[in-house]
Amino acid sequence: MKLCSKHPMRKSCTQLWTQSDNVPPNPLLNTATTIIQSSFSTGALEQLVPSLELVNRKLPFGLAETGQCFQPSNGSGCPTEVTQTSLVWFCSARTSSQWLDHWTRQRLKWWRKFALSPSNFSSSDVPVEEMDEGMSRGVRIIYSFPWGQEPLETLWNRGDNELLQVHKGAKSKLQCRDGRKSIPHVVSVTANMDRGVMAFLSNSLQQLKKGDSKQKLQQRMVLKLHPGLAPIKVALDIGRGATVELRQICEKLLQEFMEAKISTWPGYLETLPTSVEQLNAKYDEMGVLFSVVVSENTLESGLLQVRSRDTTIKEIMHISEVKKFLSRYISAADNI
Repeated sequence: MKLCSKHPMRKSCTQLWTQSDNVPPNPLLNTATTIIQSSFSTGALEQLVPSLELVNRKLPFGLAETGQCFQPSNGSGCPTEVTQTSLVWFCSARTSSQWLDHWTRQRLKWWRKFALSPSNFSSSDVPVEEMDEGMSRGVRIIYSFPWGQEPLETLWNRGDNELLQVHKGAKSKLQCRDGRKSIPHVVSVTANMDRGVMAFLSNSLQQLKKGDSKQKLQQRMVLKLHPGLAPIKVALDIGRGATVELRQICEKLLQEFMEAKISTWPGYLETLPTSVEQLNAKYDEMGVLFSVVVSENTLESGLLQVRSRDTTIKEIMHISEVKKFLSRYISAADNI
């Protein structure tokens, strides 16, 4: 069972304040410090006792959170803000090792699920000399960037030592049930999602080569993000025809797409003249899944052109069918 919980900044987090001798004293700076958090794990450990009542003191369960944290910056002396996701998993001592292996498999599977080149994501054990006291094992999920490997997630088997320290050794209120009464052991999963986004962008950017009918080799840059990750699913543009009428059709389609929760780029609002080839190249680099072009044929017969980013195939489709087609494709991609 998973239990999500959000909690305020904790006093145990890093405290940071600065004051210059050349600046007149500020009473606010003199009376308080700015508290920033470097992780969510301590807060999750503090929330264990009230959470136990919600799960009837049964193991296992977890507390998950996403938000902004501050990590030490290499050499600058100032912390760097990162978007972090955290899962603190409470389980019995006898199953903690199996749970660490379970979450390692699940997290690696998740990263590879959305990757164009899954082999660039891997896992490796943390060296013993890098472990803190009380931790029995650690695993990192790593991505191979062009400049080298960097960790995306770190998983720890923390044991119960840190939990007992947070609750000052009050074992009685920490008692849980997993076949028998015991003090929970902690498995933590922490991910840097800013670096994760960078990994998916690096993994998805491709330079594709294709020969045309005149035997000329053409190259195009394509951001082949997984359909579930692509921030823009469709681009709407107009071809030849009466501009005012075509824009009205595009606005109607845009409204329909947005109501169906299909994120759409209103390319028809661009005023600079752009060729179809230039538009396709731009949308491929943006990672847009489909581009829809409304033309004078749409005014006459209701037909429009739909181009796929991944296949470059252009299909002629009736305007009444395009929303259903796009919704079906996006739903199928989300369920992969």
